[in-house]
Amino acid sequence: MIEAVDALVIGAGPAGLMAAEALAAPGRRVVVAEAMPTPARKFLMAGKSGLNLTKDEPFEAFVQRFRCGSGGCLPPHPRGYFPTEDEAFGPEEVMAWARGLGIELFTGSTGRVFPVGMKASPLLRAWLARLDAAGVELRTRWRWIGGGFRFQTPEGVAEIAPRVTVLALGGASWPRLGSDAAWVPWLQATGVGVAPFRPANMGFRVDWSPQMARHFGVAVKGTALRAGDLASRGEWVIGRAGIEGGGIYEISAAMRDGAEGRVDLAPDLDHPTLAARFARPKGRLSLGNWLRRVLDDPVKVALLLEWGKPLPADAAGWAALAKALPLRHAGAMGIGTAISTAGGVTWDSLTRNRELRALPGVFVAGEMLDWEAPTGGYLLTACLGSGLHAGRAAARRLVALDVG
Repeated sequence: MIEAVDALVIGAGPAGLMAAEALAAPGRRVVVAEAMPTPARKFLMAGKSGLNLTKDEPFEAFVQRFRCGSGGCLPPHPRGYFPTEDEAFGPEEVMAWARGLGIELFTGSTGRVFPVGMKASPLLRAWLARLDAAGVELRTRWRWIGGGFRFQTPEGVAEIAPRVTVLALGGASWPRLGSDAAWVPWLQATGVGVAPFRPANMGFRVDWSPQMARHFGVAVKGTALRAGDLASRGEWVIGRAGIEGGGIYEISAAMRDGAEGRVDLAPDLDHPTLAARFARPKGRLSLGNWLRRVLDDPVKVALLLEWGKPLPADAAGWAALAKALPLRHAGAMGIGTAISTAGGVTWDSLTRNRELRALPGVFVAGEMLDWEAPTGGYLLTACLGSGLHAGRAAARRLVALDVG
């Protein structure tokens, strides 16, 4: 038997749950179908190291960090993901929403906003309780298998006939947490354009020399990174497989697309000042000990020796190298471990309200859309905002169907 519902949301991550919240109304049946045993698994994983909800900065500056994931295109409106100013859902709105769930927040020195408790689970529990009180029904272990809205469930195959639907199935990163992009061929078969997924906010593989093994797991601090038009002052980590961490993620899109990455090992010193330090006599010191006296950081010395060959012959050359050391790598790490993905449902496949042109009544939200942004609160805010926008648009369509 086919079950009739008012609204179906597929995917119980931040975008899907926000869409469900926007759709919930007295007397309206809203069902959220989630393939995994529990909701919002990637959200919870992101919160293990401290849930970065958003970035406390003006909305106009905030949206400048977003771009089309497949390159060369922009969302339909220059403000980003909302077509009208009154529907903007940026940092201020995210903070108000979280406080409305009873979550106390604080803003760090870099503008990143976190719950006081740093964890994602209290926020998720409060959110799920509010959705349950609003009548939203969450069904876990319900995996969409295409063929309309058919699902593999613990009780067998079930089919739902919704009046409106919001798809929020995620991109292709961390498939073990639920975002496996299995939906791509089903939507493409209906004429929906889908740009190929690529890793975003990922690390890069490095074939280290044996001398670097002692530095595996060490954070690199006090540097400035640049690739193309992207820059970062964030920390990053030397790993056994390569380089990763927030500083790398901020410039990863440009490096992935072919721009050369460079690191300034002494960003607070200009070239003449640094050259003067390198001009100090080496005497009987080994090269490594001499460099440690100049840079006062064994990790920076190791990177300089690892990536700086052929080594300079004079102080000016050493300073120039330390100010623009090439980030030598062997390519981006795989999409399966990337923080997020670029690519997805193309903007020309959607109306202004994120409704699929090929499937009227079906809306799309979250990482399914063709966009990318750096870490630091941008990703989560955009997923929440796009879910809210798609849910509101779907709710308006329901009202129109009732009237019509």
